[in-house]
Amino acid sequence: MLHYQITLADPAAHLIRVTLKIEAPSRKGHQLLLPAWIPGSYMIREFARHLSQLKAEENGMPLSATKLDKHTWQLAPNRAAVIVSYVVYAWDLSVRAAHFDDTHAFFNPSVLCVLPVALRDQPIELELKLPKIGKHWRVATTLPLAPGSAKKSLRFSAPDYDSLIDHPFECGDHTVFKFNACGTAHEVVIHGQHDTNTSRLSKDLQAICFEQIAMFGGTAPFDRYLFMTTVTGDGYGGLEHRSSTALLASRQSMPPPSLISPGSVLPESYRNFLGLASHEYFHSWNVKRIMPAAFKPYDFTRENHTRLLWIFEGFTSYYDDLVLCRSQVIRPADYLECLSTTINQVLSAPGRLTHSVADASFEAWIKYYRQDENSPNSQVSYYTKGALVALCLDLTIRHRSAGAHSLDDVMRLLWTKFGAMDGPGLGEDEFASVVKQATGIKLNAEIEHWAYQPGELPLAEVLATHGVALHLEAPRLGSAALGMRVAQRGSELHVTHVMVGSAAHEAGLSSGDVLMAWDGLRVDDKMLEAWVLRQAAGWEAEIVGFRRDELRRWHIARPVQPALKRARLELMGEAPSIRTRGSAPTPSALRDRWFSPTGVLS
Repeated sequence: MLHYQITLADPAAHLIRVTLKIEAPSRKGHQLLLPAWIPGSYMIREFARHLSQLKAEENGMPLSATKLDKHTWQLAPNRAAVIVSYVVYAWDLSVRAAHFDDTHAFFNPSVLCVLPVALRDQPIELELKLPKIGKHWRVATTLPLAPGSAKKSLRFSAPDYDSLIDHPFECGDHTVFKFNACGTAHEVVIHGQHDTNTSRLSKDLQAICFEQIAMFGGTAPFDRYLFMTTVTGDGYGGLEHRSSTALLASRQSMPPPSLISPGSVLPESYRNFLGLASHEYFHSWNVKRIMPAAFKPYDFTRENHTRLLWIFEGFTSYYDDLVLCRSQVIRPADYLECLSTTINQVLSAPGRLTHSVADASFEAWIKYYRQDENSPNSQVSYYTKGALVALCLDLTIRHRSAGAHSLDDVMRLLWTKFGAMDGPGLGEDEFASVVKQATGIKLNAEIEHWAYQPGELPLAEVLATHGVALHLEAPRLGSAALGMRVAQRGSELHVTHVMVGSAAHEAGLSSGDVLMAWDGLRVDDKMLEAWVLRQAAGWEAEIVGFRRDELRRWHIARPVQPALKRARLELMGEAPSIRTRGSAPTPSALRDRWFSPTGVLS
């Protein structure tokens, strides 16, 4: 057994002390590893950069600990128990790492607990020591308490290292509330200053959780679930775990006390937060249990490449907002608004025409989490375009099967084959055969074209089969109409992105340029937007500004047909018709099935 002691030592310096006791002897000496990345966030993050003062001892005597590379240490051979101790700097206010001050402590064990590599499958006990200032703190985690654990000596147990690091901790004087969904206990903790309508949040989360559990058969894959949320001024993010999620949210995204009436239109910021919570909850099935074969087991030392993140992140991004509609937390019209936002995010990136979602998945480690000024031109998001691939597959299956089957059937079969019994991971070339087995419909060519080739998706065609019209219109907002993104920084208007093929691109503008004057007048973001809205297509203007410290002039013209388009969705009307037995369902009937709940929340 491995014994970890985590001491929240110095909140002012943000230092956490960790002690590891290794009881097993090793003639070669144990090799220690701190993961270089955390599952769910596909980038090498090198957490070992925050670890210092590592030392080891055996029977009270120093034992050599040699660092082999950026995250690995080699201990000298030992015959008795070894004690390893070190300090971790915890000041990363994100869902991925650790953050500790006098108000709370949040940590993922993967950034604190070094692993004796040969003992990865050994049972683990973790003891947590709260700081002196934390006598009123509570500890939130779904890691089980060890037998005999007491308030003054909190001890937790895990069957192995992989289980340990899949259970983050939130410690502090946080808000706590609970609800039940399909017989499973759920808990929400909120850290940070907030004014949240916890009753409304509880009700909405309960409906979301119920719908997802019902979709996968009515039984949750965990005994209890925990939403741990840190509220800040402008935070946003989430990371999934097997029975919990860590969320970062802004105060404005929490439901206000005034949000009481059921069926009322939700504030956009709150709707986005519910979509985030829904996304991470759906991951309890899709990626935490149904996962790529490339992730079984995780290799924490390097990138774990797969071309399937468009399924595991993209499909999750499709269902997160759809579940809000099915659970009746939002109206169908609100869902179409969310869907149009996703479509516009894809349309605003010319990279969709040169980069496939399968390649984007494989290259996530070096591209998605390292965005730069050229990313919209060279990349596509496996989240957003992956969600649209899921949409195309779902509506195609529903249409061709006359509503008898859907992508839900595919997800349930994936769960049965790869998730429910902790089965093998999904192979890189297996998905098309799963679709055929689940629905009886062969979509190999469509999957190849939509996921493995760059280009446009048949969104208008598939949406029309379900009574939704897609209108593509020229953007009217100033910088978007010109194919660039700008940021007002004080009195200066900075160009941040220029889209290939746009008016800004043709004019020679580049990221980093500072715009000072527009046809002889000082320009800022508001002036630019107003100016463009007032002009007819084909006008020209002279821009004066700086590139680095050199004065430049550019001539720009608004094109008749802008390179970028914006999507607008609306429900299509149907002429009255007489249905006969056995006839195909109408588009509106298919749409009703698409939006309908899986079960009924009592």
